Amino acid sequence: MKKYQESLETEKISKLLLRQSVPAMIGLVVMSLYNVVDTIFIGHGAGTLAIAGLTIAFPIQMIIMAMAQTIGIGASSLISIALGAKDFQKAEKALGNFFSLTLIVSLIVMALGFVFLVPILKAFGATSSLLPFAKDYLQIILLGTFFISLALGGNFVIRAEGNAKYAMGIMISSAVVNIILDPIFIFGFDMGLKGAAIATVIAQFVAAFAAFMYFVTGRSGVYIHLKYFKLHLKTVKDIFSIGISSFARQASASVMAAIMNHSLGLYGGEIAIAAFGIINRMLMIVLMPIFGIIQGMQPILGFNYGAKKFLRARESIMLSIKAATLISSVAFILLMIFPKQISMIFSSDDELISMSSSAVRLIILMLPVVGFQIVGGGIYQSIGKAMPAFILSVLRQILFLIPLVLILPIFFGLEGIWMSFPLSDLLAFIVTFFMITKELKYLQKS
Repeated sequence: MKKYQESLETEKISKLLLRQSVPAMIGLVVMSLYNVVDTIFIGHGAGTLAIAGLTIAFPIQMIIMAMAQTIGIGASSLISIALGAKDFQKAEKALGNFFSLTLIVSLIVMALGFVFLVPILKAFGATSSLLPFAKDYLQIILLGTFFISLALGGNFVIRAEGNAKYAMGIMISSAVVNIILDPIFIFGFDMGLKGAAIATVIAQFVAAFAAFMYFVTGRSGVYIHLKYFKLHLKTVKDIFSIGISSFARQASASVMAAIMNHSLGLYGGEIAIAAFGIINRMLMIVLMPIFGIIQGMQPILGFNYGAKKFLRARESIMLSIKAATLISSVAFILLMIFPKQISMIFSSDDELISMSSSAVRLIILMLPVVGFQIVGGGIYQSIGKAMPAFILSVLRQILFLIPLVLILPIFFGLEGIWMSFPLSDLLAFIVTFFMITKELKYLQKS
């Protein structure tokens, strides 16, 4: 067992969570710059319609990422729990199946994406004027499906065994490549959205290659064996049952985005779609540190839960909740004070800036409790409880947000769409609070 794996069982939880989470936070924030930087360059170089086209394509890109996360989180959870239980064969079997599933699922997603590209884009709200922009971007992203999936899923697996610094290094390296290439392809070669997509795929190739080399060069404490590349039914089932909650969260966000795009087009037009795209980028940056905390918590919680050290597991949960709540509260204050200044980073269109600034203040009204709700879903994923994780993943988007987005605009117009977000956040927080409180009591008594 590697030294960083042993520390999951013995090191002080607060120190361990900080050491695991900070690299994950930095890596995720930097990685989120893929889409933020794309949007900034596109907004100033190609205009408002291009931002709206990117907004249409992004939720479909999220489905690709959701499949990668399903496999990556499922495999990483199995690996963490297996390492905690000292079952190295099970961990290595999960690793081999991770690689095989990533390849198979990537090929299926890419093939289906190309066959049904136009109908899918129209289903996600593409108008005749936005379709060419979205199509140009997504065709290239689909070609890079395997690299995107291996990079994202591989990072989860690397973090699962406690090597957060290497995972951070992969994300930062690929993000730097993306940021360098963006202006070259978008402006230098005058390729617009196509250029942004090419830059993203090349950057993800760099990340995928670095993740693969981590395992084949012996840096990992979990070794690759070709015999474990053969799919094992129980391992595959366990990977998907644990990871499906992540897919449900991302897929429900994509479904929500499709409904949002149609509603925004109906009540606010294409400029409202562009405004929602900008707000999504704002929230992406401020929420990434919370996902970093979850990724830092996951190996600690999974390992100690597998080792039946429940008090250490409970402590990691409590510290994660406190840290996530602090971050979401600080983000709330910043977005409330500086919405216009942040919007101006993405565009020089006065109408778009005005709409984005006023809308974001409504959307984030319950942001301080969002951190708790996000951590809640991560807790159940980390300990391998698939059903509660699935419930919390679909809770906000499917059960609360989508019905509100469909109902409130009937009475309040465009403002009703923006108000749907804080109401769904509040309802999701209430349900999550009761579920997590029950789980914490169980860990304390065990």
